[in-house]
Amino acid sequence: MLDKNKVSLGIAQIAWTNDDMPDLGKENTFEQCVSEIALAGFAASEVGAKYPTDPVVLKKAMDLRGLTICNSWFSSFLITKPYAETEQAFIKSLDFLQAVGAKVIGVSEQSYSIQGKLEQPIWEGKYEMNDEEWELLTEGLNKLGKIAKDRGMTLTFHHHMGTVVQTEAEIDKFMDMVDKELVYLLFDSGHLSFAGIDPEKVLKKYVNRVRHVHLKDIRGEMVKRSQTERWSFLKGVREGVFTVPGDGDVDFAPLFKILEEAEYKGWMVVEAEQDPAKANPLEYALKARKYIADKTGL
Repeated sequence: MLDKNKVSLGIAQIAWTNDDMPDLGKENTFEQCVSEIALAGFAASEVGAKYPTDPVVLKKAMDLRGLTICNSWFSSFLITKPYAETEQAFIKSLDFLQAVGAKVIGVSEQSYSIQGKLEQPIWEGKYEMNDEEWELLTEGLNKLGKIAKDRGMTLTFHHHMGTVVQTEAEIDKFMDMVDKELVYLLFDSGHLSFAGIDPEKVLKKYVNRVRHVHLKDIRGEMVKRSQTERWSFLKGVREGVFTVPGDGDVDFAPLFKILEEAEYKGWMVVEAEQDPAKANPLEYALKARKYIADKTGL
């Protein structure tokens, strides 16, 4: 069992409203989203496009429901734009997150990303960095990680389908090159599984450098269809590649065991972007909450 004093459980707002495809869940309001998150028994969420941009307003809304903000996505462009541009935007995000009480920021390098291209098959055309770009990425992240650390925050890096850090080899190289004291891993079970990588192997290798966890499940049959029918990443989301833990084909038992044995401390966040018209967000949040309680004691 995981330690309730060390591990907290959140759920991503993306199940209610999809920031990349705003038509998915356009009918769901911010207030409905956070109220149902609290109703389902979660303690936090990440930040979505419909969330108030005034940190005072957002914090009050979360406080009213006994919730907090645990993390926010941050898009870096370290290999295609001047470092100063990313740093300026990063500091702005840190300011916001600190104002609402978060301790973690999740960075994803979006240079050359194909994840948001509606017509681009996710299994084709992924960009591969050269040596100079690897240095730009990792050194830039070390600088950002130092800024975060000096402010009492933690920078976690999100490996992601369609980005420059997707494959097992890329994750290994990334983890070897970044400063272990400044840049940590955001472990995502769904993106690893989608990419054909064993999440247990990756978590076992890097668990002591993980500072944020996304609990995402996949439907294996839909992954196969995404390959044979050449779906884009967003098409896969619409069709149901992802789902909540316990509803798909990822084996979470060994993952929970690794986290328990390593005495993981931090957030575990259910993240399952689906079409809310097909997968009612509250229903699936409750399903995930029960599954995690049964498997971890949380």
